[in-house]
Amino acid sequence: MTSPRTEHLVLPGVLTEQQARATVAGLLSVQRADGAIPWFRGHHLDPWDHTETAMALDAAGEHEAAARAYDWLARHQLPDGSWYAAYADGVAEEPTDRGRESNFTAYVAVGVWHHYLATGDDAFLDRMWPVVAAAVEHVLALQQPGGQIGWKREADGTAVTDALLTGSSSIHQALRCALAIAEQREEPRPDWERATGLLAHAIRRHPERFLDKDRYSMDWYYPVLGGAVTGEEAKARIDEGWDRFVVPKLGVRCVVPNPWVTGGESCELALTLWVIGESDRALEILQSVQHLRDAESGLYWTGYVFEDDTVWPRELTTWTAGSLLLAVAALGGDEPTCAVFSGARLPAGPAPECC
Repeated sequence: MTSPRTEHLVLPGVLTEQQARATVAGLLSVQRADGAIPWFRGHHLDPWDHTETAMALDAAGEHEAAARAYDWLARHQLPDGSWYAAYADGVAEEPTDRGRESNFTAYVAVGVWHHYLATGDDAFLDRMWPVVAAAVEHVLALQQPGGQIGWKREADGTAVTDALLTGSSSIHQALRCALAIAEQREEPRPDWERATGLLAHAIRRHPERFLDKDRYSMDWYYPVLGGAVTGEEAKARIDEGWDRFVVPKLGVRCVVPNPWVTGGESCELALTLWVIGESDRALEILQSVQHLRDAESGLYWTGYVFEDDTVWPRELTTWTAGSLLLAVAALGGDEPTCAVFSGARLPAGPAPECC
């Protein structure tokens, strides 16, 4: 009989019950006792991928492990509300990149709201609210007059005003989750609402406000996955880029024209397809990347160079497996995962009056 903790992670052609359990066990084996989840042991941790993997653990019912991951974030938050871009996997946990990326900082709100929906733990939400609030304030200090979010602060604190479409789209989802937390706590944040509306407008209508990264698949689907582009416009955007990025039976290119498909981008596209109501295509994408699965560990290789028939890099990354579990959880009807990614019940900011 399927465990009630993983029954929604069983998907034909993607995960059997045994495989789902093995993948979850693989993630738990990488997580450190202090809650940190590096890419793999001996590599670094970044706050965004750490949070995504914690969400996957919650989707698998491993709520205590996920809570430890959020406690790690709370302990390592910097006084300005941010986190460093990367930390070494080791006892000292030395930062390996002292830049502070805005989307890395914002994503804690998505994870915290997801964990709360999965557990109903009010004490957790109370404990993490100051963390989320400080993170949002740090990120919004980087918002430009056109709505887009500067993508980082340098190690010396200098603000970078250039904005990335993928990062800003991820921040849009994070701001909506932060607003949901504020609403749950009955602490309105009208300034956050205005900022969210302005950001959504920039993503939908002003591509010129972002650096040109059109070759990257994430710039293609993230405006939809982040909830800024919806409805028929979202479907048209996905259809327009399909042949550029999707390699049949292998997955999604990270960047064109490189002959390299990656598991993380493929699984995020599958999640995006679920968001727009195209579960059949989502299932096909998830089935297509099972060639990246490592049977021994239950984890997934980062990518595959199909012209050379070579797995590259030789890394079994937690975030690749985490993105797969979240996509499978959405297709399986896991309520917290569906709520966070569908955006159906998330607050949305008002549209700006001009521009």
